[in-house]
Amino acid sequence: MSFRYERDIDLRQLRYFVAVAEELHFGRAAQRLGMAQPPLTQQIQKLERALGTPVFFRQPRQTTMTEAGRVLLEEVRKILNLVDGAVDRTRRAGRGETGQLTVGVPPSVMLTQLPSVIRKYRQRFPEVLFTLHEMATSAIEAALAAEQLDIGFLRTAFGRCSEFRFAEGLVAVLPAAHPLASQARLTLRHLAGEPFVFFPRRLGETFYDELLGYCAGAGFTPKVVQEATQWQSVVTFVEAGMGVSIAPACVDKFRRAGVVYRALPGLNTTVTVCSQGEKKSPASEAFLRLARAALRS
Repeated sequence: MSFRYERDIDLRQLRYFVAVAEELHFGRAAQRLGMAQPPLTQQIQKLERALGTPVFFRQPRQTTMTEAGRVLLEEVRKILNLVDGAVDRTRRAGRGETGQLTVGVPPSVMLTQLPSVIRKYRQRFPEVLFTLHEMATSAIEAALAAEQLDIGFLRTAFGRCSEFRFAEGLVAVLPAAHPLASQARLTLRHLAGEPFVFFPRRLGETFYDELLGYCAGAGFTPKVVQEATQWQSVVTFVEAGMGVSIAPACVDKFRRAGVVYRALPGLNTTVTVCSQGEKKSPASEAFLRLARAALRS
């Protein structure tokens, strides 16, 4: 036959019990707990009534535990450790110190200051399971919509759950032997009539259209003679003399002896950082704070 509690037992009473059990003195236990002795005595009495058995022998000059009290002390210490651990883990999760975070990034954005943000985040939050996926912008948009990513970096002015944006200049990518490579000041109009190496539109429609829009504004439509799915390949094809290109300024980190990069004044592209909006986790919030401080223009 199981015993049915007639009264609730709360954690406060259990903590009071442990203090008295460790001090074996109600006065010292009350002082340790920062309370008066009578309320402490009353709470222990309530605990004993709820348990249906005394947990202390009270004598004028001595307090000792009953056998039931010794069993209770052993079990209560386990309970309080579990509770304290649960509270700590919950608070850490709420601060974004645990959990998991999945981020999608186009390869070129990894040439910005983003790697330093990731390094700092992983140092500060080592217990978060961090996963980074290099993906085309179009794939990141789809993964965000399907809630397969927590955060996505997109080379486009993406409206869905945008957190912040940062701008990046554009550069012309030229073979080192090209006549325009020695030009002191270069504009996009200088590239009219040149063969172009470009990425396929399906990898990032908005960014592709943005770059072609700049070309249209300069009075020409680029003649694309070679496509490449990675900016590093674009640079390699330019080095091979297959054409010229325009790219985000960070691409100049691909150092090639046969390639030069020339700034295109007044031309910029935007990287939009997106999340799951109201559904974003504390881990996402923590990452976004670091990224916003380091990258936001």
